[in-house]
Amino acid sequence: MNRVSRTVLVLGAIATATATATAAVPGTAGAKQLTPRQLAGQRVIYSYPGLTPPDALLQRIRAGEAGGVIFFGENISSSSQIAGVVKQLRAAAKQSPVREPLLLMTDQEGGKVRRLPGEPALSEKQVGQAADPEAAAKAAGTGAGNNLAGVGMNVNLAPVLDVYRQAGNFIDEYGRSYSNDPAKAATLGRDAIAAQQATGVTATAKHFPGLGAAPAGSNTDVAPVTLNLSRDELRATDEAPYAKTAAKLAMLSWATYPALDPKNPAGLSPTIVQQELRGRDGYCGVTITDALEAGALQEFGDTGHRAVLAAKAGVDLILASGRDVSQGDAAADALTAALGTGQLPDFTASVQRISALRKGLS
Repeated sequence: MNRVSRTVLVLGAIATATATATAAVPGTAGAKQLTPRQLAGQRVIYSYPGLTPPDALLQRIRAGEAGGVIFFGENISSSSQIAGVVKQLRAAAKQSPVREPLLLMTDQEGGKVRRLPGEPALSEKQVGQAADPEAAAKAAGTGAGNNLAGVGMNVNLAPVLDVYRQAGNFIDEYGRSYSNDPAKAATLGRDAIAAQQATGVTATAKHFPGLGAAPAGSNTDVAPVTLNLSRDELRATDEAPYAKTAAKLAMLSWATYPALDPKNPAGLSPTIVQQELRGRDGYCGVTITDALEAGALQEFGDTGHRAVLAAKAGVDLILASGRDVSQGDAAADALTAALGTGQLPDFTASVQRISALRKGLS
């Protein structure tokens, strides 16, 4: 094929993808269509270093090329400081052609895993051990939601629904699991999610299909983790808390589960995302990757390649959490290219789910 013919075909694919996906994004200014880069950006969550968001991030937001921002401890010195940052980001978003709220998120699980000062003070393990665990779960959900809403955030990457197996293992070490009983973990997760979302803050069920069996030191942020559990155990124990979950977001694990997919981590696996989470467990909400820079993905190429693999697997949002705006740009650029060459046939469905979520937020 000659170069001119190839260029025409690529441009045609971009135009077709743009027209299709734009129809799924009602929150745009007037009848103006979004560019492929803007459409791809709706699927990327950006991050940045330090206390002050850089101009590059503000420019992306104003251009309608970012779906949201995640905040870490290094971004937050106090509630009033981060509230000011959120206000700045929201002001930038008002100049964007996308008329839907940014997804502004953090990890406020409770106990030792809190980015904001304040509630919830109890860890999930402490909630599970409380005299009235269900009341404690509801209080934690309400506390987390009110805390985030108070500074202008609208998404919490919590609760953890992992069912731990042994005391002191990876997920139990910091008290991040409600229980080693899947029924109890499901009940408390349900209560926390309902209470949190009643405050207007979206909850995230994580880390599907579960990290509860990961031994101490098995951290996907650092290195690959393989969990050799049977399909029956995964479904009866680890996936149980996700059945009929009302969480509007679900985060995929970066562990590998050979009984379900021997080759791919969960967040890169069409089998796990589409057949297990959406098919078997009936999840209809928005899906999100764990950290795209995770050590577990060291054999899966660079940022852009990972982003495209996750999107091909069926994950909606790409979490570029490396505290570097260029990481988010690399993910969005790769998605733009993949969209233009027809590699993402489910792109419109993802944009529709994200748009529906954002329209319901403030």
